[in-house]
Amino acid sequence: MTQSETDIEDAVETDEGPTDRGPFRRCIVTRESRPADGLLRFVRAPDGAVVFDLKRRLPGRGAWVEARAESVAIAARKNHFARAFKARSVPPADLDDQVRDRLAGAALGALGLERRAGRLAVGFADCEALLRKGRAVLLLHAAGAAADGIRKLDQAAHSGGTTPFVSRSFTAREMSLAFGRGNVIHAALEASPGSEAVVARTRLFENYTEERGVARDVAGRTE
Repeated sequence: MTQSETDIEDAVETDEGPTDRGPFRRCIVTRESRPADGLLRFVRAPDGAVVFDLKRRLPGRGAWVEARAESVAIAARKNHFARAFKARSVPPADLDDQVRDRLAGAALGALGLERRAGRLAVGFADCEALLRKGRAVLLLHAAGAAADGIRKLDQAAHSGGTTPFVSRSFTAREMSLAFGRGNVIHAALEASPGSEAVVARTRLFENYTEERGVARDVAGRTE
């Protein structure tokens, strides 16, 4: 048995705190074991409330759910948290929406810092230039962005020889507020030593909000 197989075999649906062992955890909804990076951690407060642990630092036993809004809603609705914690657990009625907002805030906050550092292009022309230079690792299209603009930026990425990760789940309002500019429809992140972490935050949010949790690259291929 390989090390990865051993880790999966040892995975449990709950952990004993932020210093949990191994990179795999079992989703309390699907019962599938997978890398913890693709899961969301929840803890039970002393009063029984279920709390989303965004940074995975809260003390106590954690329960894990795959990063999909539908799975979080199922976990809350079908009492999966109580079974995982083996105690009365009370998730908020809008837990899936709360998680969505916090994941969006974390991703947009990181992207806003990149904007202030001059590493995030905003607007069609600046995004196109960065893509054609082959330096973009992330491409953002606001939800409902025009197909023609998306197509042209896809072509620019192809010309630059890159396949940046593409997100289409933020609203134009969310992007505009985060980047300090009105009516933001497109944005692109330049490669840098810290860009991988920013892409990971955005990818987690995109997976959470997509109907089937499938991320797509600029060419439309599934990953």
